[in-house]
Amino acid sequence: MRLVEEAAVELLREHGVQVTAQRLAIMRVVAEHPHASADELGDVVRSELGAISRQAVYDSLGVLVDKNLIRRIQPAGSPARYESRVGDNHHHLICRSCRMMFDVDCATGEVPCLTADDNHGFEVDEAEVIYWGRCPTCQADDPPDMSPAEAMQFVHTSKQPSITVQGARHE
Repeated sequence: MRLVEEAAVELLREHGVQVTAQRLAIMRVVAEHPHASADELGDVVRSELGAISRQAVYDSLGVLVDKNLIRRIQPAGSPARYESRVGDNHHHLICRSCRMMFDVDCATGEVPCLTADDNHGFEVDEAEVIYWGRCPTCQADDPPDMSPAEAMQFVHTSKQPSITVQGARHE
């Protein structure tokens, strides 16, 4: 048994979780593919184990999240994603175009690194921040949207190479 797998077995046992080939595979795949969705993780595990039901994937992820062995992130308008980086102080940066997600360490303080103005009596133990923007690749591949009028203005006033506007090529 590999050292990483032995560590995962021990971690599951320490948290009172039954050790199964499926759970071990899911833990490993989450570590290898951070920020993947349940369906993406299931596809990878299925390609390795041969057969695992969608329900078994979701059940295993649920147990691992409940035991704080993996983290579930739920960005607005996106399926839940999973990562093995737990117990530290970090947030996420997501590209609006390609949906790539990156870890971003918190700039200040310890968990939680944000303090509510009025915590309404709660004992706050976590703050989750998701930064949204466009990654450098998407910025380069797809310049900001222009209206057709702006695009035509650009074509007629610039010395730039030809561009395509709404399917028509303009020189």
